[in-house]
Amino acid sequence: MAAYSWRGAVLLRTVSRLWQPGPDVAREWMIRLPSLLGCQRRCVSCVAGPAFSGPRLASASRPNGQNSALDCFLGLSQPDNSLPFRVPAVSVHRDEQDLLLVHRPDMPENPRVLRVVLLGAPNAGKSTLSNQLLGRKVFPVSRKVHTTRSQALGVITEKETQVILLDTPGLISPAKQKRHHLELSLLEDPWKSMESADLVVVLVDVSDKWTRNQLSPQLLRCLTQFSQVPSILVMNKVDCLKQKSVLLELTAALTEGVVNGKKLKMRQALHSQPGPHRPSPAAQGPDVQPVRDPQRMGWPHFQEIFMLSALSQEDVKTLKQYLLAQAQPGPWEFHSEVLTSQTPEEICANMIREKLLEYLPKEVPYNIQQKTEVWDEGPSGELVIEQKLLVPKESHMKILIGPKGYLIAQIAQEVGRDLMNIFLCEVQLRLSVKLLK
Repeated sequence: MAAYSWRGAVLLRTVSRLWQPGPDVAREWMIRLPSLLGCQRRCVSCVAGPAFSGPRLASASRPNGQNSALDCFLGLSQPDNSLPFRVPAVSVHRDEQDLLLVHRPDMPENPRVLRVVLLGAPNAGKSTLSNQLLGRKVFPVSRKVHTTRSQALGVITEKETQVILLDTPGLISPAKQKRHHLELSLLEDPWKSMESADLVVVLVDVSDKWTRNQLSPQLLRCLTQFSQVPSILVMNKVDCLKQKSVLLELTAALTEGVVNGKKLKMRQALHSQPGPHRPSPAAQGPDVQPVRDPQRMGWPHFQEIFMLSALSQEDVKTLKQYLLAQAQPGPWEFHSEVLTSQTPEEICANMIREKLLEYLPKEVPYNIQQKTEVWDEGPSGELVIEQKLLVPKESHMKILIGPKGYLIAQIAQEVGRDLMNIFLCEVQLRLSVKLLK
């Protein structure tokens, strides 16, 4: 009986955390809680034990009926269109996450699917937009460039529709990749993603006056090579513009005055000169390579234009509804309980790296190595993580620790909060710093 009480307490803590996304979500789980508590013997592995096996997945739900709480917890239930949209959490166990990724999708009768690739310059806001579309932060976000180091996958499942988001690294040139000794994934992943794309979302940071009035040569080359893939333009960070009239000029330049095969009726904007928006000398350096027409600045084949702030839920909701509407009949690729293809350890490492990029100056965060020492369940059911941060210089070590250990403690606290919102469980994160020998 004591074991059941303890497990019930863990579940109650989980449900209480579900109130954060909204009372409707929490209310849904509170209604299902009695049946969930009644089948603890079958689903204890989901809460605190080792990974469940295939046969248990196949048979566990039958005694409880279709769409039982156990089914939902194991990720077996069929989508119920009468329930409000719920953003799934990520499992803290890698083997459970791996099993869910390969599990047969719980498709409705008329499934629809869309694979979306997000392209843009470094720091255009692709990861921020992806997180907002998903409804939960699973991708790292930083004001520094190259926060996303490789392709990351997110899944939106609503009713009969599944949208797969491919958040790619910012497009860079081979010369820049070689000069700064960057990972090859930053150069290759955006191109690989295009091979399976149904739709391309081109993101432009309109707050950057040096780059906003033209698409990069690398981006134009990518769009040209995969011209058969439909594309839309998303002008991000419009909330940062003091003069909204600038958007007319930018729209004319980035689309070459053509959207969905029709010329835009903006004569003044079409005839305006770039003026103060001309790219900086740095942007016109050796990395710039022509794409057929060296004068080309935009892409005249966008189907739609969206002007938004990736931080605005209302703005993102409009884009999300458009993506859901673009989905075509076809089989789902993932179970409805899948939110991302990343392992829990990868998510944790990325969230820590996000804070390192945010708080540490210049090149310091890029030279830090991360090593997970402990990933286990604590005595009260919480997730205990211990990660060691290896730094190459003693001066970097002092910067990272901060006065009286304040900075490293703050990073651990903030990452811990992010992880609790991802895993929907208590997280105890401990960070230590060691000099790399």
